[in-house]
Amino acid sequence: MSDPSLFAATFSTAALREAFSARAWLQALLDFEAALARVQARAGRIPASAAEAIEAACRAERFDSLALGQAAVTAGNPVIPLVRALAAALPREASGFVHLGATSQDALDTAQMLLARRALDLVLSELDGLLDRCAELAAAHRDTPMAARTLLQHALPTTFGCKVAGWLAALMDARARLAGLRADGLALQLGGAAGTLAALEPDGLALARDLARELGLREPLVPWHAARGRIAELACALGVTAGALGKIALDLALLEQTEVGELRERVTPGRGGSSTLPQKRNPVGAAAALACAKRVPGLVGSILGAMPQEHERAVGGWQAEWETLPEIFRLTGAAAAHLGVTLRGLEVDAARMRANLAATGGAIAAERVSLALAPRLGRLAAQELVEAACRRDGPLRDALAAEPRIAAELDARRIDELLDPARHLGAAGELTDRALAAWRELRARR
Repeated sequence: MSDPSLFAATFSTAALREAFSARAWLQALLDFEAALARVQARAGRIPASAAEAIEAACRAERFDSLALGQAAVTAGNPVIPLVRALAAALPREASGFVHLGATSQDALDTAQMLLARRALDLVLSELDGLLDRCAELAAAHRDTPMAARTLLQHALPTTFGCKVAGWLAALMDARARLAGLRADGLALQLGGAAGTLAALEPDGLALARDLARELGLREPLVPWHAARGRIAELACALGVTAGALGKIALDLALLEQTEVGELRERVTPGRGGSSTLPQKRNPVGAAAALACAKRVPGLVGSILGAMPQEHERAVGGWQAEWETLPEIFRLTGAAAAHLGVTLRGLEVDAARMRANLAATGGAIAAERVSLALAPRLGRLAAQELVEAACRRDGPLRDALAAEPRIAAELDARRIDELLDPARHLGAAGELTDRALAAWRELRARR
C-alpha cells in the first residue's frame, strides 16, 4: 500500500483509500457474520436472540484492526482472530453461534465482493465525469483539423474531435465491462471448510441462497474457493480500463511537448512547474495518470498468476489477491481522477494544430494526390511519382507541379485543392458524431 503521508494522493483517491481501509475490510467481514447469523435465525438454526446479539456486536469500531492484522500473520488470515474477538465480545449464550458453518475464506471472499461493489461505484463515477468531459471536447472540436500521427510521424489530417472520440469510445467500452461486473459478476462465497456446505446440512443450499439475497450478491452455481475467475475478471476489466486511461495520458503528454504544443494543461499555483527551470510547464496530470496506469499490468499479472490453485483451497494463491486487487482498484480510480482534472483544465491550441499540419509543406495530404492520379496513371505509378515528389526539397506543391506527368493531369489550382488538409478528413466528423451519439445514449441510461 502507498504510504498515506507521501504517495497515496498520487496512486489513489481518498474515497478508494477509504473503500479498502482496514475499517472498511473489518466492517465488510462483520457484515458477512451478521448476515449469516440473520439467515440462520430465520431458518431456525440459531436462536433469534443470538442473531440479534451478533448483529449488534458487528461494528468495526469495536475491534482493533492493527492487533487483528498482527494476529493474522500467525493465524493465516484475519478472519480467525476476528471471529475469536467477536465471540469474546458476546454473551456466552450467543458466542457459540458466531461464524457457524462457514470458513475463513467464505467471510473474506464475500467481504472482498462487498468492497468491490463500492469500489466499482467509485471508479464508474470517475469514468462518468471523464466521459462527459471527453464528449464536451469532441463536440467542441469536431471540425478542428490536426495531424494524425502513426509511428510518431505525421500520417494524414484528422480532427481533434475525432481523436477525442477515440478516447471516448475506448472509455465507454471499459465502463461497460465494469458496469456488467457490477451488475452480474459479484457473488457470495459460502461453502464451508471444503466447499461442500457439510456443516450446514440439511439446508445449506437454501441458506446460501438466502444469504446471497441478504447481501445483494449473486448466488454462485457452486462455491468458488479455488476457482478464481471472478477475481481475475475484475482485475482484467480494471486492467483494460487502466490501459485506456494510460493511452489518453500518453497522447496528452506527447501533444504537450514543446515541439508540438497543441495542448497545454492549465497552469495554477504550484501545478506543473519545475524545481529548477522557471519556464517549464510540465504535464503533471498526464504523468500522474500514466504512472498509475503503468503499475496496473503487473498487478493484473499477479492475479492471473494466482489462478491455478491447489485442490479445494490455495496455498498462497488466494492470499496473494488480498492486497493486489484493492491496489488495482486504487490505481485505476486514481488514473481516472488525474485525467479528469487534466481534461477539465485542458487548453487546446487550434492555431498550433493548423501550423503543425503545414509543417511538412503539404506532404500530409500527399495520399489525396495519389488517389486523384491513380485512375489516370495507375495506382502504382501515381504512388511512385508522388513519393518521389515528397522526397524533394521545398513545398510539395512545387515538386508536384515540376513533374511533367503530374502537371499534365493536374493544374496548380487542382494541386492546391488536393493538398488542403481540411479537404482530406475522411469520415472524421461522422465518426465523432457516432461516438457522441453513443455517449448521449449511455448518459440517458445512467
